[in-house]
This record gives sequence, structure tokens and C-alpha cells, in this order.
Amino acid sequence: MSPVGITTTIPVEILLAAGETPVDLNNLFINHPDPYRLIRRAERDGYPRNCCGWIKGLYAVALEQGIRRIVAVTQGDCSQTHAMMETLQAAGVEIIPFAYPYDRDRELLTRQIERLMAYFGVTWDQAHAARERLRPLREQVAEIDRLTWQEGKVSGAENHYFQVACSDFEGDPEGFGRKVARFLAEARARTPRSGGPRLGFLGVPPIIQGLHDFLEQRGGQVVFNEIPRQFTMAASLQDDLVTQYQRYTYPYDVFARIADINEQCRLRRIEGLIHYTQAFCFRQIEDLLIKRAVSVPVLTIEGQDPSEVDARTALRLEAFLEMLTSRR
Repeated sequence: MSPVGITTTIPVEILLAAGETPVDLNNLFINHPDPYRLIRRAERDGYPRNCCGWIKGLYAVALEQGIRRIVAVTQGDCSQTHAMMETLQAAGVEIIPFAYPYDRDRELLTRQIERLMAYFGVTWDQAHAARERLRPLREQVAEIDRLTWQEGKVSGAENHYFQVACSDFEGDPEGFGRKVARFLAEARARTPRSGGPRLGFLGVPPIIQGLHDFLEQRGGQVVFNEIPRQFTMAASLQDDLVTQYQRYTYPYDVFARIADINEQCRLRRIEGLIHYTQAFCFRQIEDLLIKRAVSVPVLTIEGQDPSEVDARTALRLEAFLEMLTSRR
């Protein structure tokens, strides 16, 4: 059976309970050997230059990889997803919509989960059983996060990779679990790192490649990846399935995100935050609310297409690190 594409984190337990192979199109796109070529393909097909690079990449990688079914999040993610769904549907891709209610309404969220379950022929018991199978794996990834901020044995880039992968568990939870177990054994044996300012990354996973390594090569310590950590559902492992996706902050209002960011800044002793924003994304507007409400300095950077750290962004990051170092 062909994989089922997803446009962002959804109740993946349902797909796994149905015996499907979930594939996060974001991970497929950004890990492509030539993601920039995918952007150009979308533009050749008519996508405008001034639309989200992630949307163009998702569209093109779905077609290139022959993804025939996609669960698309129609509320709670990118506002441009709707038009992408339509262009893919016109190309023969089956679209399965899923919506997060803006106000976290439990009844509405339950209905959306039940619609997804009905499509894939899954019962509540099967979904809960899949959730329990994932629990130890989510706990192990949460341990990778703890080793990052509490013991300094995991880099920010490694932390980002394993947490982002929890959106689809690389389509193979058992195989991914073996990879996580091997990494944990290696990381626990490492000598702890120490050094410069403790940093947090806010916002969607960056389309700019190598940001974490760039900062850590210059003395920073990335100890918090905000949205990737949410993918792990680490804060709700003891909850039921609906509550788990109610507590997931990304699809809802920015204020729950801000509360989580401030709590993690205190817990992880974060000295500065880097807020990544995607060009042409409505979430750029939320930057002003984040800067007003968080308790530590924030540097906002922007990306558009897949690329390495450019000279202007490098200069701003280096100046931010120097400022944080001088404040110590």
C-alpha cells in the first residue's frame, strides 16, 4: 500500500492503527537531495514567487514521489494549504482534510479525530492501542531532549532531528525506535558540553539549513527547539488521545505557545531566543506578540527558500551571540 502524506503533525496514531505508512511531506521535502529544484518545479507549474517555500516544496515533492493520498490540515497550519490541496487534487491526489479547532474545543476536535478514524476504518480501541505502542518511543525522544538541556550531551541539531521525526516516526516506528535507542546509548556516554549562551529556537522548523551547527560552532548552546518539541507530545504522555492533541500548542492561538516558551526559558535557563519566521507566512505577525511577552532577548530571522546561512543572517546571529555573551 502506498504511503499517506501528511502536511503537518496530525493524530498519526490513527494511520498507524490502520496499518498505513505516514510520510511527513515537510521532512520528505527538506531532506531531498535538491530541495531547491522542487521549489523551481512548483514555480514552473504556476506557483507564485511570493508564496511560502514550504508549500511549494510540499506540492512538488508529493508529485515527484508519487504520493496519491494526503491528510491535509485545513485549519491550524499554513493558510496557503487550501490552495495547495486544490492544485494537488487537480493532479489526481486524494485529499483527506483534518482541522484543528482554533479555540481547542474538545467536541469539535473529537469529531475531527472520529472523521479521520472513519476514513481509515479505525476504532477508538485501536487508536488508543497505537498510542500506547508509541508511548515508550515518545518517552525516549523526551529523554534525548533532557540530555540536551540538562546534561549538555546532545547538540541542538541532533535534538531537532529526533523531535521533528516524531511527526511521522519516519514511517516506521520500530525502525525509528532502534535508531533512537542506539543514539541514546551513544549520547549517554558522551562528555557533557558547556560554554556560551543558552539558546532556544522558536517557530516552524527552519528552511535555512545548518542554523543549529552555525550557532554552536560559535559558542552558543541550543537547548530548546520549541515546535519540534511539541511534535513529541512529551507534555501529554499521561493524557488520553483527544487531550494529547488539545495540549499540542502549534495549531492553536499563540498565547499557549508563549506560556510554554516562558516556562521552558525558566526551566532550561535560556538566555536568548531565535525566532525563525518563514517568508510570506501569516505567523510572521505573531512575532510582535512573542517579543512583547517573553522574558529574554529575541532575534527574529527570516528564510524563504532552502539555503545555507547567508552572510546577512550570519552577521546578525554573531552579533546576537556577542550581545548575550556580554550580558553574562
